[in-house]
Amino acid sequence: MSRILMHPTYFPDIISFAHLAQYEVVWEVQDHYQKQTYRNRTYIATDQGRQMLNIPIKHVGGSQGRQDYRAVRLENSYPWQRQHWRGLQTAYRTSPFFEFYEDDLLPLFEKDFTYLMDLNLETTRVLCDCLQLDFPEEKTTRWEAAPEGIIDGRKLVNAKAAFPVEIPEYRQVFMERHGFIQNLSTLDLLFNLGPEAPSYLDELKLSHRDA
Repeated sequence: MSRILMHPTYFPDIISFAHLAQYEVVWEVQDHYQKQTYRNRTYIATDQGRQMLNIPIKHVGGSQGRQDYRAVRLENSYPWQRQHWRGLQTAYRTSPFFEFYEDDLLPLFEKDFTYLMDLNLETTRVLCDCLQLDFPEEKTTRWEAAPEGIIDGRKLVNAKAAFPVEIPEYRQVFMERHGFIQNLSTLDLLFNLGPEAPSYLDELKLSHRDA
């Protein structure tokens, strides 16, 4: 199995999770934090269409320069966890498998996390458990701009980038209203396909160019 370098993200999108299912992932943990990425956001399908769930973080002053991703703290004075859980309940309570997985997911919204990276790794770990996939444990020990001997999948973290991967249509809760919405959080796939989701991820056609 080929190895791929990826950033930990918040409830990763379907394309990212397909890479996790099909490759041996090494987590990039030595990088700087960047805005406009999936590090602190994910997208779900609601009755209003595609909706972002955004995690507030504590921003450091400009004099401190760029912040290490590992050091980014969550802004927990705002009840974002409660808001995100309510958003998921509202969006997916009529989906075929929300009730089946909600007891596995709810603790993520009740536990206190200090660091964004720790939260992201834990959301991915829980999703792996739900999908019966092995969670990747290997992490980088130093930053490399051009790593050798591994596929560089770090650009998958860019929330504004478009990747040439065809996401085959599957049943979504609000399809009649909004049509099929591409590449949402893997939560959307889990709640709508349930036990069929791992096969869907395995069969998604990826190539090295996609990473």
